[in-house]
Formats: sequence, C-alpha cells, structure tokens
Amino acid sequence: MLEGKTVLITGAGRGIGRATALAFAAEGCKVACVARTGEQVEATARLVAEAGGEALALEGDVACEESVARFTAAAVCRLGDIEILVNNAGVFSVVPLAETTIEQWDRTMGVNARGVFLCIKAVLPAMVARQDGCIINIASMASLRPYTNQGAYVASKHAVLGLSKVLADEMRRYGVRVTAICPGGVDTDLVRSQRPDWEPELLMGPEDVAQCAVYVAKLSPRAAIDVLPIRRWPAAPL
Repeated sequence: MLEGKTVLITGAGRGIGRATALAFAAEGCKVACVARTGEQVEATARLVAEAGGEALALEGDVACEESVARFTAAAVCRLGDIEILVNNAGVFSVVPLAETTIEQWDRTMGVNARGVFLCIKAVLPAMVARQDGCIINIASMASLRPYTNQGAYVASKHAVLGLSKVLADEMRRYGVRVTAICPGGVDTDLVRSQRPDWEPELLMGPEDVAQCAVYVAKLSPRAAIDVLPIRRWPAAPL
C-alpha cells in the first residue's frame, strides 16, 4: 500500500525519526531524512540502505524558512513529490516556567511549532493539487496534559495539536489526511538527557511510535485518525 511513496521525515538523525525512517523504508517507501546534524542523518540513511531501502540524507533547520525550502526542493528533485510528511523534529527541556529564558521559549516554539508550520506549508500545495497526501505531526502527551517544569514544551505541543486539528478540517475537501500522534515517555537520547529519573525499561521504544506512524499512513482513504495518544504502560490512562 505504501510501496514507492515518498516520505519526508524531520528530526530523522536519531530516536523516533530514525526509527520512523526505517519503518517506512521497510514498507517500500523512498525516505527523505532531514536533521540538523549531518553525521547523524547520514547514519540513518546508511541504515536504511543497509536494510535494502532508499534514503536521502538532508541537513536542515525546520525553524528556518529558507532551510525548509531548500531541503524540500532537494527531496522532491531526487525522490519525487512528498506524499507523506512526518513532522518529528523537536526540542525538549525541563525548566520551571518562571526560569525559562526568552531564548529558550523562542527556540522551543520555533522548532516545535513554527517548524511544523513551515514544513506543512512547503508540501501542502502539491498535496492539494493531487487531492491526496498524509501529514503526521509527532505531538506529545504534553499536547493533552500539563507537566510541571515543561511550560515552553507543553505550550509548543498544544500548538501542534491545535494546528493539526484545524488543518485536518480544512483539508477534508482535498483528500489530505492530518494526524497528531501524541506519545508519552519514549527512550531517546533527548528524553534521557532531560529526565534521568525515568527508568529506560519503563519507557516506550522509538519503534513503538514509528509503527503507529506507518499504521496511520496505511489507513484506507475511508478512514482518518485525528489524534492518536500513546502512553507508556506505567502511566495513568487518559
């Protein structure tokens, strides 16, 4: 069902992004992998190639409009129109809101919210013209719940959820589906660095989120998932 489709994944240098690149490649997709760190994203592309898939490594900053235009154009030139977009790039910090600097706030909102908006703007016209497309925004449980000492992050992920819901409604007439996946704690380098109190064995794996992204993309055109929360097993149900 996904064989031959072109997928663009941001934040693909490690963690959820890398796992998602491998998962879509296993379905026969052509994968454009984007990250700020060239060495990491090239490693992801090599892993995809070693598994028999096709991947393109691209450096870029999702918070920069010119960078988004460059890596999107490169992906289209090499792999074809983007049929599936996975907005995964994000930053995360644990800081009391009263101690959050303006720079921290701007960076968090810039990557987590503005970055999603810019990437959507870059691929949406072609999706609308084709009357087909799938946009998957990796939001967070922080889109649904408040978390102490994560004010900037929570605000940015609430923004992603709101954007996703509005876009899903606006895109119904054009055949473009939009889903916000909202994972809880995932065992990634980013989470480990900010939440060393969380035991890795009690966290989800990046592959768990990647599998959900593939599931959403493989849905029949008759169905759509607007919001998909995924919690780590020890966490309280919603």
